[in-house]
Amino acid sequence: MTRLELKNHSVWRDLTEILENIDAHRLVQEHLELCDYKVCGYWDEQDKYYEIITLPRLLKTELISSSIGFTHKKRFLKLKFVFTVSGIDAMDKPSHNAQRIGELLLIYDENLKFVDENWLLDINSRFLDIKLPDT
Repeated sequence: MTRLELKNHSVWRDLTEILENIDAHRLVQEHLELCDYKVCGYWDEQDKYYEIITLPRLLKTELISSSIGFTHKKRFLKLKFVFTVSGIDAMDKPSHNAQRIGELLLIYDENLKFVDENWLLDINSRFLDIKLPDT
């Protein structure tokens, strides 16, 4: 039986090169602009429904992980971002303490066409504008 070790295989260099050459910041900014910084139809971890959650326009995005996946016949790219916002202190000056307000997982197909998104938001953050459904 042949033993295959991937740790030194060229596939890792190729995958690393692909992930390093993707402009992830541009992709997340484009996504935020297309959705107008709004998440519609959000369910939190306690199954509470929020009609619209508006994100602040001045938020910082950071790519925290990226991966390439394969299913039987499909290949996809996952990019996971974290969002932070700097607060305003009591004297109305920008604070240097950034608050994490959420995460976004973007999934693209092998042609870099958008496939899906998955949000995880801190609904208790004072930086989110939350609209509950009319009851």
